Amino acid sequence: MVVHINKIGPVTFFRNSVSKSIKISVRPDKSVLISFPRYVLDKEVFSFLSRNESWIINQQNKIKAVQKIYEEGAVIHTKLHSVVIKQGNENGKVEVKENQVIIYISHFDAEQTNKLIENLLTKIYRHEAHVLLPKRLKELAQSHGFSYNKITIRNNKRNWGSCSSANNISLNLQMMKLPNELIDYILLHELVHTKIKNHSIRFWEELNLHTQNKARELSQQVKKYSTYTL
Repeated sequence: MVVHINKIGPVTFFRNSVSKSIKISVRPDKSVLISFPRYVLDKEVFSFLSRNESWIINQQNKIKAVQKIYEEGAVIHTKLHSVVIKQGNENGKVEVKENQVIIYISHFDAEQTNKLIENLLTKIYRHEAHVLLPKRLKELAQSHGFSYNKITIRNNKRNWGSCSSANNISLNLQMMKLPNELIDYILLHELVHTKIKNHSIRFWEELNLHTQNKARELSQQVKKYSTYTL
């Protein structure tokens, strides 16, 4: 269910069968997701949302402050490509020359241009994620003694990754924006979930064994790139 809340904007309400508490996430587009256990009453959810309105607005302002404005001549370096923004008559035209991708923009309107470029970048990240992530996950699983079933890659708005009860691992293609060390951390995080299906002390102790005792530190670094969550 999606409800438009004054000052905040669209809020998606999601009853989660595995959730143990009410959580709020502010997405990169500044929309809000609130997930909560099935047994929680609607009035409790709205009360929680109201109490945290100031926090939500603060996170939305942070996102606005760091949003990129793409201009002519800008170069975005992805894992496998250099993406160059150029002026051109055909808006959204794309040329690929080896590892260089050229995006032509006819009119540099901040909001519309950013949306167009972000959509094209998402296609590049999706391609790179399919090329790089399955291979890296397999390498880490073998070197750290884990096994998993299937891997899927999605453009997930809620988390960086997940591991199902059948040890199927789902990964967010937006991971391709992260430093390699943090990508490895997320992959190891999900691999540990193949053995421990929660975030207990035992889970963090196990993750520490595979991250040189840096699990909590790396987790905090990942949050700097994440959608903001309360």
